[in-house]
Amino acid sequence: MKPPHFKLLSKLCFVLGFASIIGSIAIWFLTGGQATETQAHGERFGIFVGLWAPTFFILSNRFDRFSEKAA
Repeated sequence: MKPPHFKLLSKLCFVLGFASIIGSIAIWFLTGGQATETQAHGERFGIFVGLWAPTFFILSNRFDRFSEKAA
């Protein structure tokens, strides 16, 4: 049986964490607009995407620990 690729998943989650931060900032700036409703929606959606970053970083840490145990 082939061992799980926890190291690869760890790196992927790490990159996705930073992508979430960058995406959050981009969404916040790019989904603005003139109406206050669209600005508020852009801010809320940017915050929502930014909240994924801690989850990805925690998953990256866990997968890294699993990869050390599997080796």
